[in-house]
Amino acid sequence: MRRRDREISDREEIDAVIQAATVCHLAFAAGDEPYVIPISFGYDGQALYIHTAKTGKKIDFIERNTRVCFELEANLVLQTDRDDACKWSFTFESVIGYGTITELTISRDKAHGLNRIMEHYSGREWEMGETSLATTRVWRIAIDSVTGKRSLEKPESEE
Repeated sequence: MRRRDREISDREEIDAVIQAATVCHLAFAAGDEPYVIPISFGYDGQALYIHTAKTGKKIDFIERNTRVCFELEANLVLQTDRDDACKWSFTFESVIGYGTITELTISRDKAHGLNRIMEHYSGREWEMGETSLATTRVWRIAIDSVTGKRSLEKPESEE
């Protein structure tokens, strides 16, 4: 990381950024073709969880390469300056990581993954019916590495 003064190295702080994020940007690559999507997610401290339909572009990429990159951000605030465009910036916290994505096929595991997603957004566990489990593909992203960055300083302003 170029700006070591902005690095988040404490795993608890990185986990806090992940927990505060609302969207995960998930990147795939197959051959020379990249693909990135915004997606809802869940997190259990070890892995990210996502869900998909039965078929689609994400599935095509996963079948070709199970390595993924993910990015999440939190506490994102646009900083403006009424007189100087070069003083516009953002304060933020972000996490970038790499991992391997695998499909969960056992109902108990799928329910765990879906509940991590629902817990992330609703704050509670849900009962997952067999019909929902049968019609939804659930995926676990085992995190291999993760780094964090923060910029909470407001740029100098002439206000």
